Amino acid sequence: MTNTVTERRIDPATLMRIRSLELRARHVVQGFWAGLNRSPYHGFSVEFTEYRPYVQGDDPRYLDWRLYARSDRYYLKRFEDETNLRCMLAVDYSKSMDYGSLGFTKLDYAKTLAATLGYFLLQQRDAVGLAPFTDRIEEYVPPAYRAGHLRRLLVQLERPPHRPVTQIAKCLEELGSRLSRRGMVILISDFLSNVDGLEFALETLAQRGQEVVVFHLSDPQELQFDFTAPELFEDLETGRQVYVDPAWLRDDYRKQMTAHLARVKLACESRGVSYHHLPTDTPLETALPDVLRLRSSVGGRGLRTKRGSA
Repeated sequence: MTNTVTERRIDPATLMRIRSLELRARHVVQGFWAGLNRSPYHGFSVEFTEYRPYVQGDDPRYLDWRLYARSDRYYLKRFEDETNLRCMLAVDYSKSMDYGSLGFTKLDYAKTLAATLGYFLLQQRDAVGLAPFTDRIEEYVPPAYRAGHLRRLLVQLERPPHRPVTQIAKCLEELGSRLSRRGMVILISDFLSNVDGLEFALETLAQRGQEVVVFHLSDPQELQFDFTAPELFEDLETGRQVYVDPAWLRDDYRKQMTAHLARVKLACESRGVSYHHLPTDTPLETALPDVLRLRSSVGGRGLRTKRGSA
């Protein structure tokens, strides 16, 4: 059977040509739902705010078989008094995120990913907040679900950062101290900084009842280091410049980058964190299925409805 979801994925470079952050997010989410439902004509504005995906352990009495017949997927009816997820988007705004070899930067990709996830979750009637960070949390938008809240998130995403460097662990600890209710934290960063203390910070968030999802961004050139001519390289966060012959450095660079990626992944997975490495040439639709699955899992463990379907 043809995989419609895959067919509808859009190349990030093409997506970034859309100037409006909201239109980018809408395009990705609508394409994702259309592909998931195997029909380019079926909208989600009604059904996917009234239904949620089935997860193991749910009461099968509340499955909607008519929707299953159209989509070949299981969904439960959502009831009016069902409490929804609270999600915080934590986005790295440090200077290292300003690098990009594809016509757009990692920060462009991160903002579009955050906007997409915010749009997606608000469509599910979830409360969404935002915490752009560098070596501190630059701004804090508390999770909310209300008219106009998406616009507030998008305006904040477009604001430039105030400071150049990153201290991820410190910012996660600060964020955890502000979150008093159980929910989900989605962390978006390139992790090109000292990651000492990351495991402890992730554990602190888990102890505060937060399900953590990590999207680790990398530009393809950062992974391959396929530069050919000797040239001057600059550290975007410190301003330090080094003259390098790429041919001489490439093998050692790739080994160190592989080791760094493995260290970040291990720090996340050792604390039960859902880890996803996203090179910035990856279509953003790939981020949505796991978020949908995890939000259903979080909701299924902690939320109740009048009839007990969640």
